[in-house]
Amino acid sequence: MIEQQKQIGKKWLEKLLELMGFTGNVKAEYRRNELEKINEIWLVINEEQLTSQDMLKLIGKRGESIDAIEYIINTFIKYDVNLSNSYQFKIELNNYRSRCHEELKISLQEIIQQVRKTGQEVEMTSLSLTESHEVHLFLKNLNDLTAENRGKEPNRRLIVKRLIV
Repeated sequence: MIEQQKQIGKKWLEKLLELMGFTGNVKAEYRRNELEKINEIWLVINEEQLTSQDMLKLIGKRGESIDAIEYIINTFIKYDVNLSNSYQFKIELNNYRSRCHEELKISLQEIIQQVRKTGQEVEMTSLSLTESHEVHLFLKNLNDLTAENRGKEPNRRLIVKRLIV
């Protein structure tokens, strides 16, 4: 089943790239997401045939384009192909996802130390929905801190604060 889904995702993304006017092959690989405790299929776009401008367009401002492509592929495969037990797909290009994840972890560790030291809330702004989701998942594993969303798009903020028991 996983090999079938890897092939479906790979072919679908390669076709989408072609329709968008980009040339690039896709490598599909299975990865375990330890934070969410789920299995994922990562669709890694080979950037060798892409220009730096192509990569900027595919990633988009603050990852908006790559997030949208990822949302579309997950929706399409889950509903149109009728794979109800499908894995979550992640799109990777030029290590963008991996770099963002590491940068977010470093930033969040600093914020955690600050909140624990001062007891004051810390506001995180300019997070994508994906990043906000990661922060919530990470803090879910801590027994003394929590995250709360405030405001509505485009002014949504994520607040890291002490958990009141």
